[in-house]
Amino acid sequence: MLASIFSLNVIQTALELGCIYALVALALFLSYSILNIADLSTDGCFTLGCAVACQVALTGHPFLALLAAMAAGVCSGFITAFLQTRLGVESIMAGIIVNTGLYTINLAVMGFSSTMSLVKTDTVFSIAKSALSFTGGGYKLVLAAVVIALAGAAMVGFLGTRLGLSIRATGDNAAMVRASSINPAFTITVGLCISGALTALSGGLLAQYQKSCDINVGTGMVTIALASLIIGETLVGKRTMVRRVLGVVFGSCLYRFIVAVALRFNVPAAAMKLVSAIIVAVAISMPAIQEKIAFEKRRNAARQARKERV
Repeated sequence: MLASIFSLNVIQTALELGCIYALVALALFLSYSILNIADLSTDGCFTLGCAVACQVALTGHPFLALLAAMAAGVCSGFITAFLQTRLGVESIMAGIIVNTGLYTINLAVMGFSSTMSLVKTDTVFSIAKSALSFTGGGYKLVLAAVVIALAGAAMVGFLGTRLGLSIRATGDNAAMVRASSINPAFTITVGLCISGALTALSGGLLAQYQKSCDINVGTGMVTIALASLIIGETLVGKRTMVRRVLGVVFGSCLYRFIVAVALRFNVPAAAMKLVSAIIVAVAISMPAIQEKIAFEKRRNAARQARKERV
């Protein structure tokens, strides 16, 4: 039974999807953890990247499809930032407005069809299959790992630049940044544009990975990304930026592995939303649970010490 659950195929698929979805978690890491902004446009932006990538890939340009998806994500992030910084809309409301509007835009991109197929179309993964034939069946994992490694390295490097440090400072204290002659509206806009690009890139990769796109493919994506982010920060820690980024990737892969195990136990597809909600709840409450356990250990140690003195 255990051998069936932890088979190599299950682990490999979980790692492949974990690396792809880690881009969304990395985007949420920038917007939520660094900028301290709850960007709820993630679901629609993910679907937008998926739809744009499908349309461009159908013209025979799979690599250009990823760039086009990222450009679409930048536009989504810019509109979200514009609503916040220029029109005074609260971050949560701005995300909801953009996410709602993107539903119609995504339908239009998909030709007002709820699904698209890339079955007979070349994708970056089919190209990688030929270029990475020496890896056997691991070409998808290699490509996904390379993409998330480049994205993670770029994120660490960017956040160490002057602009990156300004974005980090904006999330910590926007008033202090403004007093330092740095425009927080600009740093927020840049941060959300990068976040949107990463989210859309993830959607574009997933579209070419599964050779299809569905209008509801992004539903619940912000919840999944948040769970991955918190799992990574809880288990790996967040002492350094490199460690935080690695934690995001690890959390995403672990989340996909948990979902894969649930499917192996024949959990009905209709119950997967409940499974996801439970994973998110446990992930979010993990820091409080750890603190409670540590407190109980200290209290028991103090009681033991008092008994020994008596």
